[in-house]
Amino acid sequence: MKHVKTLVVAIALILGTTGFMQAQDLKVAHIATQELLTSMPQYKQAQADLEKLQSSYDAEMTNMANELKKTMERYGNEATSQTDETNLQRQSEVEQTRNKIMEYRQNALRDLQKKESEALQPIVEKARVAIQKVARAKGFKYVLDSTTGTGLILADGYDLMADVKKDLGI
Repeated sequence: MKHVKTLVVAIALILGTTGFMQAQDLKVAHIATQELLTSMPQYKQAQADLEKLQSSYDAEMTNMANELKKTMERYGNEATSQTDETNLQRQSEVEQTRNKIMEYRQNALRDLQKKESEALQPIVEKARVAIQKVARAKGFKYVLDSTTGTGLILADGYDLMADVKKDLGI
């Protein structure tokens, strides 16, 4: 029985030492991916293009809303001189126009989200590939995202930012 306990303790020590040695080989680096992305010229251009598109949608919605407001004011001023049937028809027309504006707004938001995804996906992929390339070249086995709010509390290890920016030419 004493030999079994000694054997178990020996195995535990061997496994513990092996685990410790493997942990010593564990090379971890970090990079703030959001900071990297926002420093990339392609990202800045994509954001500018998206803002321009959003501005055009906003302008169109403002025009539509102004036209509706003018129509409602005109209909309001003319209401007493119109028949109940005409006023009901106009009320229905105003409601349909409101619905069209809301539908346009929803479609614009969907389109913006789609265009944002399409524009940013290749940029994110380019950054990811560069991070992997640099990390592997430097012998790192793991790279953590040190962007604020990602759950990483301490990032005192090697920061890949400068190396990845150099690889991307920025």
